[in-house]
Amino acid sequence: MNFPIFDKNIKQKMLKTIIVDDEDHVRGILRKFLKKYCPQIKLAAEASSVAEAHELISRHHPDLVLLDIQLGDGTGFDLLKKFESPDFKVIFITAHDQYAVQAFRVSAIDFILKPVNPFELAEAVSQAQKLVLQELHVKLNALENNLRRDMGARKKIVIKTLNNIHVIDINTLTHCESDSSYTKVFTLDQQEIMTSKPIREYEELLSGFGFFRLHRSFLINLEHIKRFEKTDGGYVILTGNAKVPVASRKREELIELFNKISE
Repeated sequence: MNFPIFDKNIKQKMLKTIIVDDEDHVRGILRKFLKKYCPQIKLAAEASSVAEAHELISRHHPDLVLLDIQLGDGTGFDLLKKFESPDFKVIFITAHDQYAVQAFRVSAIDFILKPVNPFELAEAVSQAQKLVLQELHVKLNALENNLRRDMGARKKIVIKTLNNIHVIDINTLTHCESDSSYTKVFTLDQQEIMTSKPIREYEELLSGFGFFRLHRSFLINLEHIKRFEKTDGGYVILTGNAKVPVASRKREELIELFNKISE
């Protein structure tokens, strides 16, 4: 039986992956199958419970989670509910086929029944890789176009606070920083504006203007990057000398974006 081949003609992205299953032997089987049949996988961690999986996913920011449904302290669906907007792909691997419809309602890549068929696993992982790469290319192309195009008239953004309404040129924004359910907005003239909107709303609002979410707590204006430092896990220095960390799973995107722009 032929297994999906990792296409060596395409610039590849390793899929950082976490296995979540409360059975040791199942995790062992998945680990063995991934190593043998899925070279595009980089296994980051394994978890046996909802609580442990939540902590590991929050720490490692995986591209893919292989997720059992019935766990000792809850279900795989309980785990997904803990993330406001999951930015990882999910392949359910379970012995309970009655959950298939619910699994696909939460946009699972696939639903694989135990005992795991390695061919089905390899196919599902291949599909996850294609989706991750497609989303990455779309995002990079959009950012590249935004950086290269003539923006024409200067665009403005309205930022409301408790006591004021600020009308600010978008190109004077350097970055946004999440502060729980609030967001701090920073400008070239050293203003620090605290707003009640979460950072994801600013990410959606500014996505068409060359802003990049390089960390779950930071959104930056790419026009104001002075340099990218690869030391200490990676961070960028912005106009005004703000130092912003780069999440490990965003490093490749940022470097690839720099490469595309310099071509």
